[in-house]
Amino acid sequence: MKLYIDDANVSEIRRLVDLYPIDGVTTNPSILSKVKGDPIEVLKEIRAVLGEEKELFVQAIPTDAEGMVGDARAIVGLLGKNTIVKIPSVPEGFKAIRILKEEGIQTCGTVVYTPMQAYLAAKAGASYVAPYVNRIDNMGYDGIAVTEQIQDILTMHDLPCEVLAASFKNSQQVLTLCAYGIGSATCAPAVIDAFVKNLAIDGAVNDFLSDFAKIAGEGTTMADLIG
Repeated sequence: MKLYIDDANVSEIRRLVDLYPIDGVTTNPSILSKVKGDPIEVLKEIRAVLGEEKELFVQAIPTDAEGMVGDARAIVGLLGKNTIVKIPSVPEGFKAIRILKEEGIQTCGTVVYTPMQAYLAAKAGASYVAPYVNRIDNMGYDGIAVTEQIQDILTMHDLPCEVLAASFKNSQQVLTLCAYGIGSATCAPAVIDAFVKNLAIDGAVNDFLSDFAKIAGEGTTMADLIG
């Protein structure tokens, strides 16, 4: 499973990229609105942190296909080929995805709440589809089950599109989809940190430090002993 950061806070992105095997960053207008500064400058900073190889997801703003295509061209022109343009999975969006596929611009069908939205976006040529797991739960449905059904549909129909699961409230949801074989997940920094936030883990590490200090001295490392 590829792992993306669902945030636009540059300092948090820098911290997480330094610590974890991160594949990229996903943004949308709501995420960008939470950080101060010009959104274009923020996106350029994020690209600088990621480098050219990691993927950056940026959403087109217009609601008509022609406008979405225009935004997509501008976004990729500014931020590079490994920038994925998020297109809402609605009729005008499907049209835009088809056009952009022909131009070689990668897209992600976003705002996915139903399997049929995902199917149509994938059939139109999207590289990714992004079901909103927790938001689906909040509507009274099962976000995990819907996401797994989307994966099954894409596999059954041999569509070259990857599920990018989004909108998580906890790490258990991510684990469940990881075990199912979902290709990608994008998570808020707090959810990513929670993957290994465990008192048992911390306790084991502290025990090792304490035991080694008994035989080698406080603060001593293997490199110190080896010389």
